[in-house]
Amino acid sequence: MFAGLLDAARNSPFRTPFSRVHCDDGTSSTEKAVVPGRSVQAAASREVEFGSNEFYGLCAIGGILSCGITHTAVVPLDLVKCRLQVDQAKYKNLFHGFKVTIAEEGARGLAKGWAPTFFGYSAQGAFKFGLYEVFKIQYAGMIGEENAYLYRTWVYLAASASAEFFADIALAPLEAAKVKIQTMPGYANTMRQAMPKMMGEEGVMAFYKGLVPLWCRQIPYTMMKFACFEKTVELLYKHVVPKPRDQCSKGEQLVVTFAAGYIAGVFCAVVSHPADVVVSKLNQAKGSSAFDVAKQLGFMGMWNGLTPRIIMIGTLTALQWFIYDGVKVALSIPRPPPPEMPESLKKKLNVE
Repeated sequence: MFAGLLDAARNSPFRTPFSRVHCDDGTSSTEKAVVPGRSVQAAASREVEFGSNEFYGLCAIGGILSCGITHTAVVPLDLVKCRLQVDQAKYKNLFHGFKVTIAEEGARGLAKGWAPTFFGYSAQGAFKFGLYEVFKIQYAGMIGEENAYLYRTWVYLAASASAEFFADIALAPLEAAKVKIQTMPGYANTMRQAMPKMMGEEGVMAFYKGLVPLWCRQIPYTMMKFACFEKTVELLYKHVVPKPRDQCSKGEQLVVTFAAGYIAGVFCAVVSHPADVVVSKLNQAKGSSAFDVAKQLGFMGMWNGLTPRIIMIGTLTALQWFIYDGVKVALSIPRPPPPEMPESLKKKLNVE
């Protein structure tokens, strides 16, 4: 299996723009890049091989850091957002939600649910980013270099959806515990209290009854997150950034990454919000199904808390991409530039 992945990576149109440097007679020469015009000097003395087990493992580590750190950092905003979704009468708006929470529980109450958030989203990030790289390479290899370029948006969508399917299985138990802690006063104050209590009341299904609505929330979110990000980066370098990517410093490249991440995050928040409200309400309502909750909320009810979620997800997505790309820079993980049309396709289409 891993040998097949490595072969697919070596032939992928999404492979690294970096190439190995060979020192023979005191001078260095670079191998020809797979896609002409995408060869640049190696970023470090030892670069991770694109598509290797080490490459996927380090991408997973980047995902752990980007998702675990960012989601934990916005726990106060997430807590108020969840409470707005499940009790609109008590928590009238974002600022009122903060005011009521601090008045009732003190500032420390805003940190409720930080542990399941950290561990849950760290696990999700490992699968999300690590498997995205795997599936992107595999799907591109399956359809060939030319089709992978022509239908690259579909490759991004399929790869991100596949990765998120598995990521949510890892996230679901901890997400359920987080929502219980944040939206049911007196139920539990910590993850260690919540999870045994949930197991005793409802068994294993307590942790997975929200999996389907979680898929409904997270898969569209992640498809938008990756596809919109990839396309926005491509458009920014083509129409906004005044010089080619390989002439930009690492800092300038990370600024583009942050901007593209924020734009993607706004779209992500809107697309996935109704399912997010259902997940929050479902984990609060014992014995209810996702359909029951959606029917009870109604169309307008499923948009409760949209404003704080746009702020949270926009910032979150931008920081996640910034951290993930920063980890790649720090660990010398290959970072392909925006895709370019293969020479064979240029000849077929008579494109200069």
